[in-house]
Amino acid sequence: MDFTFWDIARNLLVGLQWTLLLSLLAFVCGGLIGLLLLTARIAPQPALRGFARIYIEVFQGTPLLMQLFLVFFGVALLGIDVSPWLAAALSLTLFTSAFLAEIWRGCVEAIPRGQWEASASLALNRFEQLRYVILPQALRIAVPPTVGFSVQVVKGTAVTSIIGFAELTKTGGMLANATFKPFLVYGLVALGYFLLCYPLSLSARYLERRLHVTA
Repeated sequence: MDFTFWDIARNLLVGLQWTLLLSLLAFVCGGLIGLLLLTARIAPQPALRGFARIYIEVFQGTPLLMQLFLVFFGVALLGIDVSPWLAAALSLTLFTSAFLAEIWRGCVEAIPRGQWEASASLALNRFEQLRYVILPQALRIAVPPTVGFSVQVVKGTAVTSIIGFAELTKTGGMLANATFKPFLVYGLVALGYFLLCYPLSLSARYLERRLHVTA
């Protein structure tokens, strides 16, 4: 079959859509889990802090590819059929949650200790202190690095091609084999990632300047 430029571009756009969908899912779900981890990481209970610390260190200290293999092949050993889509989404979500939790912990700890003491003097419990006093202030610090990390999430989706998930990189590989035009195909793949990541990088820098957050 003779592929034209537009045939290649159209197929890559389908892969780009899956990359975008996987990135959004991992970032949203990872953010929700990351918020729970953040709460546990700064909790007064040592058991909660220990669990969150171990979770974060495990997923930050091991390659995403290894985590992907463990989910895709490891769960299958239990007799559970795991599709490439589910394995990719779960692995990237767990990976994202660990990094976001640590980013946000640093932002919370940047808030002066006096804010905790002042809110405690108002008879607020721990949850109310976080919700009404600490997190609103930490949000201003957290927005730029959070948006910046989203670039890493998008690029991390490329690893999922190893298990057969047909995102942009996997689609590009199949097209390169079918068309014998690897330079053109992978050039368009690189362009696709650039179009996704560059606006996010610009947004992170803009927000950093707008919010007056220093690196």
